[in-house]
Amino acid sequence: MNADVLAFWVLAVVLVGSALAVVLTKNLFHAVLWLALALTGTAGVFLLLDAEFLAAVQLLLYAGGIVTIVVFAIVVTERLVGERISQTSRRIVGAGAISGSLLAMLVRTIAQQRVPPAPPDMPADLTRAVGETVLTRFVLPFELLAVLMLAGLMGAIYFARPDD
Repeated sequence: MNADVLAFWVLAVVLVGSALAVVLTKNLFHAVLWLALALTGTAGVFLLLDAEFLAAVQLLLYAGGIVTIVVFAIVVTERLVGERISQTSRRIVGAGAISGSLLAMLVRTIAQQRVPPAPPDMPADLTRAVGETVLTRFVLPFELLAVLMLAGLMGAIYFARPDD
Protein backbone atom coordinates (compact mmCIF):
# COMPACT_ATOMS: atom_id res chain seq x y z
CA MET A 1 0.00 0.00 0.00
CA ASN A 2 1.56 3.28 -1.10
CA ALA A 3 1.17 6.72 0.50
CA ASP A 4 -1.59 7.87 -1.89
CA VAL A 5 -3.81 4.90 -1.08
CA LEU A 6 -3.21 5.32 2.65
CA ALA A 7 -3.99 9.05 2.46
CA PHE A 8 -7.17 8.29 0.51
CA TRP A 9 -8.42 5.83 3.12
CA VAL A 10 -7.60 8.22 5.97
CA LEU A 11 -9.51 10.99 4.18
CA ALA A 12 -12.37 8.59 3.46
CA VAL A 13 -12.70 7.73 7.14
CA VAL A 14 -12.55 11.43 8.08
CA LEU A 15 -15.16 12.31 5.44
CA VAL A 16 -17.62 9.57 6.38
CA GLY A 17 -17.18 10.20 10.09
CA SER A 18 -17.62 13.95 9.82
CA ALA A 19 -20.59 13.60 7.46
CA LEU A 20 -22.29 11.29 9.94
CA ALA A 21 -21.49 13.74 12.75
CA VAL A 22 -23.10 16.56 10.75
CA VAL A 23 -26.33 14.60 10.49
CA LEU A 24 -26.38 13.06 13.96
CA THR A 25 -25.14 15.97 16.12
CA LYS A 26 -27.90 17.70 18.03
CA ASN A 27 -26.05 21.00 18.51
CA LEU A 28 -26.32 23.05 15.32
CA PHE A 29 -23.05 24.89 15.90
CA HIS A 30 -21.16 21.61 16.30
CA ALA A 31 -22.81 20.30 13.14
CA VAL A 32 -21.43 23.28 11.22
CA LEU A 33 -17.95 22.59 12.60
CA TRP A 34 -18.22 18.97 11.46
CA LEU A 35 -19.35 20.28 8.07
CA ALA A 36 -16.20 22.40 7.88
CA LEU A 37 -14.12 19.27 8.53
CA ALA A 38 -16.01 17.37 5.82
CA LEU A 39 -15.47 20.16 3.30
CA THR A 40 -11.78 20.36 4.18
CA GLY A 41 -11.49 16.59 3.73
CA THR A 42 -13.06 16.97 0.31
CA ALA A 43 -10.34 19.48 -0.56
CA GLY A 44 -7.82 16.85 0.53
CA VAL A 45 -9.35 14.36 -1.91
CA PHE A 46 -9.03 16.98 -4.67
CA LEU A 47 -5.36 17.37 -3.78
CA LEU A 48 -4.86 13.61 -4.07
CA LEU A 49 -6.38 13.82 -7.55
CA ASP A 50 -3.88 16.57 -8.52
CA ALA A 51 -6.68 19.13 -8.81
CA GLU A 52 -5.10 21.97 -6.85
CA PHE A 53 -7.44 24.59 -8.26
CA LEU A 54 -10.54 22.70 -7.13
CA ALA A 55 -8.99 22.13 -3.70
CA ALA A 56 -8.32 25.86 -3.34
CA VAL A 57 -11.87 26.72 -4.44
CA GLN A 58 -13.25 24.13 -2.02
CA LEU A 59 -11.31 25.62 0.88
CA LEU A 60 -11.94 29.27 0.04
CA LEU A 61 -15.59 29.15 -0.95
CA TYR A 62 -17.05 26.30 1.05
CA ALA A 63 -14.88 25.58 4.08
CA GLY A 64 -14.06 29.26 4.50
CA GLY A 65 -16.91 31.35 3.18
CA ILE A 66 -20.04 29.28 3.54
CA VAL A 67 -19.19 27.89 6.96
CA THR A 68 -18.35 31.40 8.22
CA ILE A 69 -21.69 32.71 7.00
CA VAL A 70 -23.58 29.83 8.62
CA VAL A 71 -21.75 30.30 11.94
CA PHE A 72 -22.51 34.03 11.79
CA ALA A 73 -26.20 33.29 11.11
CA ILE A 74 -26.37 30.86 14.04
CA VAL A 75 -24.76 33.36 16.41
CA VAL A 76 -27.05 36.20 15.28
CA THR A 77 -30.25 34.17 15.44
CA GLU A 78 -29.41 32.73 18.86
CA ARG A 79 -28.86 36.25 20.15
CA LEU A 80 -32.17 37.44 18.67
CA VAL A 81 -34.25 34.52 19.87
CA GLY A 82 -32.45 34.02 23.18
CA GLU A 83 -32.66 30.23 23.06
CA ARG A 84 -30.20 27.61 22.00
CA ILE A 85 -30.94 26.25 18.57
CA SER A 86 -30.76 22.48 18.28
CA GLN A 87 -31.55 20.19 15.43
CA THR A 88 -33.44 16.96 15.68
CA SER A 89 -32.89 13.93 13.51
CA ARG A 90 -36.40 12.80 12.65
CA ARG A 91 -37.09 9.86 10.38
CA ILE A 92 -33.57 8.53 10.89
CA VAL A 93 -34.61 4.90 10.27
CA GLY A 94 -36.08 5.67 6.84
CA ALA A 95 -33.12 7.84 5.95
CA GLY A 96 -30.77 5.06 7.00
CA ALA A 97 -32.62 2.54 4.83
CA ILE A 98 -32.55 4.82 1.80
CA SER A 99 -28.88 5.66 2.39
CA GLY A 100 -28.00 1.99 2.77
CA SER A 101 -29.75 1.01 -0.45
CA LEU A 102 -28.10 3.90 -2.30
CA LEU A 103 -24.72 2.83 -0.91
CA ALA A 104 -25.31 -0.76 -2.02
CA MET A 105 -26.26 0.43 -5.52
CA LEU A 106 -23.15 2.63 -5.73
CA VAL A 107 -20.84 -0.14 -4.52
CA ARG A 108 -22.34 -2.59 -7.02
CA THR A 109 -21.98 -0.10 -9.87
CA ILE A 110 -18.39 0.78 -8.97
CA ALA A 111 -17.45 -2.89 -8.56
CA GLN A 112 -18.66 -3.61 -12.10
CA GLN A 113 -16.44 -0.90 -13.63
CA ARG A 114 -12.98 -1.62 -14.97
CA VAL A 115 -10.22 0.38 -13.29
CA PRO A 116 -7.65 1.85 -15.70
CA PRO A 117 -4.06 0.79 -14.96
CA ALA A 118 -2.79 4.37 -14.75
CA PRO A 119 -4.39 7.80 -14.40
CA PRO A 120 -4.80 9.77 -17.63
CA ASP A 121 -2.21 12.38 -18.55
CA MET A 122 -3.01 15.84 -17.24
CA PRO A 123 -1.87 19.12 -18.75
CA ALA A 124 1.19 20.62 -17.07
CA ASP A 125 -0.72 23.65 -15.75
CA LEU A 126 -4.19 22.37 -14.90
CA THR A 127 -5.37 25.68 -13.41
CA ARG A 128 -4.57 27.48 -16.65
CA ALA A 129 -6.41 24.79 -18.66
CA VAL A 130 -9.49 25.12 -16.42
CA GLY A 131 -9.43 28.92 -16.76
CA GLU A 132 -9.08 28.82 -20.54
CA THR A 133 -11.89 26.27 -20.83
CA VAL A 134 -14.25 28.30 -18.62
CA LEU A 135 -13.54 31.54 -20.48
CA THR A 136 -13.69 30.09 -24.01
CA ARG A 137 -15.83 26.98 -24.32
CA PHE A 138 -18.11 27.59 -21.32
CA VAL A 139 -18.23 31.40 -21.35
CA LEU A 140 -22.03 31.58 -21.83
CA PRO A 141 -22.90 29.34 -18.84
CA PHE A 142 -20.27 31.21 -16.80
CA GLU A 143 -21.87 34.58 -17.59
CA LEU A 144 -25.40 33.23 -16.99
CA LEU A 145 -24.26 31.96 -13.61
CA ALA A 146 -22.90 35.43 -12.81
CA VAL A 147 -26.27 37.00 -13.71
CA LEU A 148 -28.09 34.39 -11.59
CA MET A 149 -25.83 35.12 -8.62
CA LEU A 150 -26.39 38.86 -9.07
CA ALA A 151 -30.16 38.30 -9.05
CA GLY A 152 -29.85 36.23 -5.87
CA LEU A 153 -27.77 38.95 -4.24
CA MET A 154 -30.30 41.61 -5.19
CA GLY A 155 -33.11 39.46 -3.77
CA ALA A 156 -31.19 39.00 -0.52
CA ILE A 157 -30.65 42.75 -0.27
CA TYR A 158 -34.35 43.35 -0.88
CA PHE A 159 -35.43 40.92 1.85
CA ALA A 160 -32.77 42.09 4.32
CA ARG A 161 -33.67 45.77 4.16
CA PRO A 162 -35.66 47.19 7.05
CA ASP A 163 -39.39 47.71 6.60
CA ASP A 164 -40.12 51.42 6.22
